[in-house]
Amino acid sequence: MDLTSLIFLVIAVAVFWRLRSVLGSRTGNERPPVDPYSKRDEQVASNNDNVVTLPSARRREGDVPAEANQHIDAVAPEGTALNDALKTILSADSSFDPDYFLEGAKAAYEMIVTAYAKGDRGELKSLLSTEVFTSFASAIGEREKQGQKMDFTFVGVDKAEIIEAMLKDGDAQVTVRFVSQLISATYDANGTLIDGEPTKVAEVTDIWTFARPVRARDPNWKLVATEADG
Repeated sequence: MDLTSLIFLVIAVAVFWRLRSVLGSRTGNERPPVDPYSKRDEQVASNNDNVVTLPSARRREGDVPAEANQHIDAVAPEGTALNDALKTILSADSSFDPDYFLEGAKAAYEMIVTAYAKGDRGELKSLLSTEVFTSFASAIGEREKQGQKMDFTFVGVDKAEIIEAMLKDGDAQVTVRFVSQLISATYDANGTLIDGEPTKVAEVTDIWTFARPVRARDPNWKLVATEADG
């Protein structure tokens, strides 16, 4: 072995022992690497087995974000019966937000009046309570029995406001007054106009009540009562 080879051998041995002192040797008892796809709640936070990572950003039952109360105060003044009722619903269902509710209510209103005009029972059944669906389906059936046809165009909702609310037997109930614009005309079996005007936009005011069980997993509200305003 020449001098150069001997020098390289000495260097290699020195590097080996240096790495061994830094990295150590495996004993078979090493902790496994962290699995990035495992549940974070189950990962150990330190070498102390009594300390575990707590779930983060998980809202405790009854916790209510401050902005939710502010949204209610914007819808109904503090101290009013409506404000108190909405906050009672919020305390039972921390996901409730009057702004999001009204957006959903306006969408549901358009879907329901359009489905009723078309006679679409399947669409209505998923949006109405059993009692209201029975009433709507009966009216549709009577219209079909007499051979009547309905031309309908939904223009839009001008205004939607919450006017009543309550929490009863575990069900949140919220009543909304809708002011909408639509075109509606009904014709008999002979094609004669019997109701409405086919070329005129009419303003219609409806008062509808929506409800849902606050403990239900299903976030959807259903229409449980309707009435015309004036």
